[in-house]
Amino acid sequence: MMGPDVNDRTLKAFSLLLSYPTVGLQQAMPEIGGVLAAESRLTAAARRTLRPLVEALATGDIYDLEETFVMLFDRSRSLSLNLFEHVHGESRDRGGAMVDLLETYRAGGYEPATTELPDHLPVLLEFLATRPPEEARAMLADAAHILAALGERLKRRESPYAAVFAALLQLSGASADQAILAELLAQPEPDPTDLEELDKIWEETEVTFGPDPNAGCPASRDLLARMDPPQTPSAPRAAE
Repeated sequence: MMGPDVNDRTLKAFSLLLSYPTVGLQQAMPEIGGVLAAESRLTAAARRTLRPLVEALATGDIYDLEETFVMLFDRSRSLSLNLFEHVHGESRDRGGAMVDLLETYRAGGYEPATTELPDHLPVLLEFLATRPPEEARAMLADAAHILAALGERLKRRESPYAAVFAALLQLSGASADQAILAELLAQPEPDPTDLEELDKIWEETEVTFGPDPNAGCPASRDLLARMDPPQTPSAPRAAE
């Protein structure tokens, strides 16, 4: 449930904007657009650049919207909305980070009602919408370089979704580390229309996670602070 603070409603609105398009989402777009238009912590320019996405989701053909979403976020690993994917890949560190994040959700009284992984950005935003503004800003700031990289990749594709990531950076009050951002953007991006290549990319080892009864609940700020590329990267993969 969203709290009374405007930022809560705004983060919830962004969570919905980054969710798979549905008829229900289309019907909710007038309210979502109103929330974003009233967000005074976003600049007028940021609010204006969100309008094309709001209008597209409100009035576009639902099948076209679904196809666009899948091509961007499901078939392009460099645009994955699973945040730890951009840092840990399929390493063991990803599983540990996932456990910590899930524990933080539960410590905050939040149980994700979804089949998505805990690091899925819409899930994280829904959680942050229930947290104090300072905590939400801190966690967004910790992920600033990933949000910036996703936004830049979407901007290169001339996608209206890029405006969401620019707005999230504004709400975080942080700037991306330019060295880390450059490293992320230097990673090659596979062709999302090459289905054979994509099949190889998404042949992954199952990631399992769950609460560790012997583990404490780490401070939530520490979780996304792990989002730095490893100092000694492994051999490059076609997926990155």
